[in-house]
Amino acid sequence: MANLSTRFFGLDLKSPIIAGSSSLTASVDQIEKIAKAGAGAVVLKSLFEEEIQLQFDAELLDRKALAPDPEYLDYFDYVIKDESLTRYIHLVADAKKAVQIPVVASISCTTSSDWTQFARKIEDAGADALELNLFIIPSNENRSHSLNEQFYFDTVKKVLEVVSIPVTVKISHYFSNLAKVVSELSQTGIAGITLFNRFYTPDIDIELEEVGNAEILSNGTEYLLPLRWTGILSSKSACPLAGTSGIMSPDTAIKFLLAGANAVQVASVLYQEGAEVIEEFNRSISKWMDGKGYRSIDEFKGKLCLKTKQIDAWERTQFMNYFGGLSF
Repeated sequence: MANLSTRFFGLDLKSPIIAGSSSLTASVDQIEKIAKAGAGAVVLKSLFEEEIQLQFDAELLDRKALAPDPEYLDYFDYVIKDESLTRYIHLVADAKKAVQIPVVASISCTTSSDWTQFARKIEDAGADALELNLFIIPSNENRSHSLNEQFYFDTVKKVLEVVSIPVTVKISHYFSNLAKVVSELSQTGIAGITLFNRFYTPDIDIELEEVGNAEILSNGTEYLLPLRWTGILSSKSACPLAGTSGIMSPDTAIKFLLAGANAVQVASVLYQEGAEVIEEFNRSISKWMDGKGYRSIDEFKGKLCLKTKQIDAWERTQFMNYFGGLSF
């Protein structure tokens, strides 16, 4: 029988299927279902720096009509952070008591400020590893790409200085030279990189003429971008990679492993089909491996990555070979 064990987060996992950070992983009951279904690890719902800041901004707005009180605002800022961290620490501790699989904490940050010191308290609560969900949307024309990129390295450096548990990062593809950034990040001492984080995406309602949000859940084609970059980067990275976004079937998970990923993170499919779908992922991957004669993931992981004869397919950008002879 095929061995599905792999390694990510600097940890040995019994399965390459990881439950990614979502509202489903904010509940111990759901985490127990995820563990029972055979997930290799669970990433808890992120502690969002942005949410903490929004709470503080709302209080600041409410008090504009009152006399300035810097001391109160300093106190309120401290209370918000402390309450948010306390709730999160309880989630980490309760999840660790409830399940045997690795419990990975997650911090979603947009600055490399001193709040990353929270990481030590999260470690003390018992988290097996820490995922940093990092992103700056490069929309400020007055901010250079080098400054944007430095944020990632500064944050990683600060967190690695205060924790001893493994640290991974989840990043976006918004870089002027993604391959260079991933290569350099992989050499900082982190235990893995996940490609790519998925964000709120705006859309336009042409009847209401308003900007709203696009689909919240992934669809079955969104995996193509992270798959391409997994295939390109897996042989260049000094640390393991995981793929995420649009992984709605076992076949897609297998594609990421063939491209060189050590694991995949799933979330949308858990909303749509329930935690039990992880059992189907594991069963189908095992059946495929048995049919191919693979006894372990290491025997085929990266078989089709950039360093193989498939190089043209990963880096091709045009459809000339397919549509060059067509007339319309």
